[in-house]
Amino acid sequence: MPTAALSTPEQIRRRSLQSGTIGAIVEWYEYTIYGVAAALVFGNLFFPTLSPGVGQILSLATFGVGFLARPVGAFVAGHLGDRIGRKSTLILTFSIMTVATALIGLVPTYDQIGVAAPLLLCVLRLAQGFAVGGEWGGAAVFAVENAPRERRGYFGAWPQIGVSAGLLLGTAAVSLASWVSGDAFEEWGWRLPFLLSVLLAGVGFFIRLRATESPEFLAEKAKMDAELERRKAPAAVLFRDHRKALLITIFGRFAEAGNYYLFTTFILSYVTTTLGAPKSYGLTASMIGAAVNIVMIPVFGALSDRIGRVRIFLIGGALIVATTGPVFALVHTGQLWAIVAGVVLFLALGHAMVYAPLPALYCEMFPTAVRYSGISIGYQMASILLASFTPALASAMVLWADGSLWMVIGFAIVTTVIAMAAIACAPDRRDRELNEIGAVRTHTHDTQALSSH
Repeated sequence: MPTAALSTPEQIRRRSLQSGTIGAIVEWYEYTIYGVAAALVFGNLFFPTLSPGVGQILSLATFGVGFLARPVGAFVAGHLGDRIGRKSTLILTFSIMTVATALIGLVPTYDQIGVAAPLLLCVLRLAQGFAVGGEWGGAAVFAVENAPRERRGYFGAWPQIGVSAGLLLGTAAVSLASWVSGDAFEEWGWRLPFLLSVLLAGVGFFIRLRATESPEFLAEKAKMDAELERRKAPAAVLFRDHRKALLITIFGRFAEAGNYYLFTTFILSYVTTTLGAPKSYGLTASMIGAAVNIVMIPVFGALSDRIGRVRIFLIGGALIVATTGPVFALVHTGQLWAIVAGVVLFLALGHAMVYAPLPALYCEMFPTAVRYSGISIGYQMASILLASFTPALASAMVLWADGSLWMVIGFAIVTTVIAMAAIACAPDRRDRELNEIGAVRTHTHDTQALSSH
């Protein structure tokens, strides 16, 4: 494309950052509104024959169903992204997410079509999960590969705000829709945020179509015929040569993967169902916490460029361990100010510090030929291991403990300690160029392969 050929490095960086960030915001908006709707209305609409507590757990379980497809999306998108291109793969995942989200807004309820309603809901949730499975890795790679070496942490942090920006927009959309009078929100108002996603997707498509592949990937693709490693499936090379990095990627997410949904999706359910507080309390806390999180993630991403990704992560993990008990104690009061303070404390400090450095840290662990696959598969395997059914599991823990939160607190602390142990083993490659990572290993395998022929 002529415009791509004439683009300056600065223009390429700007467009890649916009593509990764805006695209992530739209996709996470679409993903978030499902979680909010599941916490607030899906129990009554799709599981009305069950008791409120069981219906709520099953409603949150449908939220977890989407995570089952995320590793599949990571494998497929990782393969396409490493072999064909990051840009085209991101457009594909974006399209799938948009169509699935719009269709969720049109699904009939249980009262209209019976058991087919929750089944359709689960199928579309699986499609959402598949799309998200390939989204994060592509957005992270797009941003980090085009970043200056000394600012990779800062550039990589921007797509990370997509989760909280999507949470903020999604929660705000559901909140506005909930203002409709009477029972209208449960009858049809909840559908509006899902249908609105079509308009937001138009903005995302425009920005993503203007982006260009990173010079890092284009150079790697140009060597495809000369390198035997590129003839193998990226996932095969990943599991053969990069197992340690993959394990660090998986377990490093344990500090934020499930805990994020504890303090967003689960909190909405706990505040309304267990504490009996107004729905607006949890929604307000989520929106304010997300807004602060958006501000702090780039700050800690930039700080990771100065003092190191691992150090920032470990400080954030220690804060999560130290503050989880006090945060839930604040939430348990049922007071609006306390719920807001607790959620903000978690999202502004602990979560932001462990989440911001991950894109740069993960990209610096994998060579270009398997980078999309490596960070996508690792990231999404952690999602299914931990984040998938965390809201439903936390709700069950509260029932088992007769309303107490001690089991949930212990869960958050243990998973964070596991993540800290994993990230402590990660290498510090801030001073290395991305195209140098894995070069020696790849050369060695190429030489062995040629000699065997």
